Amino acid sequence: MKSITLIIAIIASTLTATIYAQSKTNSKYYRHLRYNHVSPYIKLAGTYPISKSVAKNTSHYVFIYNQSNELIEIINNHYFTERRHPLASIGAYKTIISHTKNTETRIFLDKNGKRITNDRMVYKEVFTKDRKGNYAKLEFFDVNDKPMESNWEIHQYQWFKKRKMIIEKRFDLKNKPKNLSTYFEFGITGMKFRKDGTPIGNYNLDDTYKVINNSAGVASYQDAYDKNGNHIKYTYHDKDNKLVMNQFGLAIGRKEYDALGNYIKQGHYDVNDQFLRGRDIPSNQHIVLSKKASKQDSLEIKRISLGYLIALQELKPKLMKEVMNDSLNKVTVGFSRSLRKEVVTAISKDRMIENAKNWNKSNTRFPPNPNNKIKILDIYHRIATVKLYSDNWVEYLHLIKLDGKWSIINLLWQHKNVKMYPY
Repeated sequence: MKSITLIIAIIASTLTATIYAQSKTNSKYYRHLRYNHVSPYIKLAGTYPISKSVAKNTSHYVFIYNQSNELIEIINNHYFTERRHPLASIGAYKTIISHTKNTETRIFLDKNGKRITNDRMVYKEVFTKDRKGNYAKLEFFDVNDKPMESNWEIHQYQWFKKRKMIIEKRFDLKNKPKNLSTYFEFGITGMKFRKDGTPIGNYNLDDTYKVINNSAGVASYQDAYDKNGNHIKYTYHDKDNKLVMNQFGLAIGRKEYDALGNYIKQGHYDVNDQFLRGRDIPSNQHIVLSKKASKQDSLEIKRISLGYLIALQELKPKLMKEVMNDSLNKVTVGFSRSLRKEVVTAISKDRMIENAKNWNKSNTRFPPNPNNKIKILDIYHRIATVKLYSDNWVEYLHLIKLDGKWSIINLLWQHKNVKMYPY
């Protein structure tokens, strides 16, 4: 009987594995996801297709499809660090997508197969489809399948077509209408799309679905994409479709990409298309190495590091306040009698300032001519590592440069006399 049961189990397991393998019939590899700052109604899509062999050596996404050409899994191997819009990213290593006639369900897993939240901070997304297969509703659920709100305080999206627009409404768990996001004041919105699925514009609507200005005078934002699917331009308009400045101080945004589709530069412009500001987009794809430290930085690092010892030796609390960062973490080895083991003991910046007022007031803590020595171990742009030697201690310092000023943020020290420590 046991052998029959075992045989049945083996057959069932084999059939399950075969069905699962057959259901995964096609994998496609992409360098990027198509940018989206409009709505989760927009379908997930990859850009810059690459081969499996190329994908082995670069950041990428894997899209896996079943025999019906339905997307059933996305593996996220995209490790570039440029900042992305919450609607344009996944936030999970693996997205599992299941389909029925009327629904599409997404759950999110880490590399160990554990359920996690996505970038909307929800555990499960359930899309309901209309008769034509278009999204009609999206609801969010927690890990126990109970309704929940996203990090934008939205539980449910509703969509329907009206004239040339897809109308979007959003609601919280109490069925209260919600804005497009917590930082952008659009209520009911209408979306227009190109044939390839990219958005043309997103419009703020009143209860009669008429385009209206929000409190900042913005009624729509409109998008342009290039032939590769890169989001290259976005503009803000009033109800009469005239360019206006948005709440962030721009009317036009332009984005630049390299030959592989990596987002590398941003520019903001006013209503007359006059340049306001721009910046390169930091990414671990395009690493700009630090130049060698300047002589001025080296001299300042030495002054700040030695200033800590001088402040103690010469009773200079103002100097101590200057050289120590507000987030100072100064630690050494201590011994806990209650725990009967060695522990780390810490001292705050405020305590160090107090020590600089009176710790050496008797002038007996240091020799008459203190022996303070410094060795800069490394400087990399705005961070540095220093080793200090004094008559009493050996210390390792981390320094940071904020607003053009160096300060000590981490300090690990021990007595020169190692017999000071219990063993």
